[in-house]
Amino acid sequence: MKTAHATLSNFRQAPRKMRMVANTVRGKRVVDALINLEFTAKKASLPIKTLIQSAVANAKAMDLPTENLIIKTIKVDSGKILYRRMPAAQGSAHPIRKRTSSIFVELGENREPSTEKRKIKNPKSKLVSRIS
Repeated sequence: MKTAHATLSNFRQAPRKMRMVANTVRGKRVVDALINLEFTAKKASLPIKTLIQSAVANAKAMDLPTENLIIKTIKVDSGKILYRRMPAAQGSAHPIRKRTSSIFVELGENREPSTEKRKIKNPKSKLVSRIS
């Protein structure tokens, strides 16, 4: 099965904040995820939305059908850290770490679950053995 992916490196927001938005769209259909991100009131929603749109464009370039794509993987890792100093009392300084995020999105085709019913082998026998 073919997949399309896109990455965003060193986006200037902490990964902990980016993961909050990424977790809301993980496993959803692309259309539903884009609508969800449109109404999410977080700074992280815009770059994740554009990243998903970029992955959809990559899927079109690979001749994948785009109407049934789902977000197979979305991963937020920490990027480079910008180290700064804040002046403090008596000539000392406190460190400030400005964190960045690297985001990876992978889109795959939606496989509908089979409509066949699973055959259950005598489920009552397990219940009887537990009671006895």
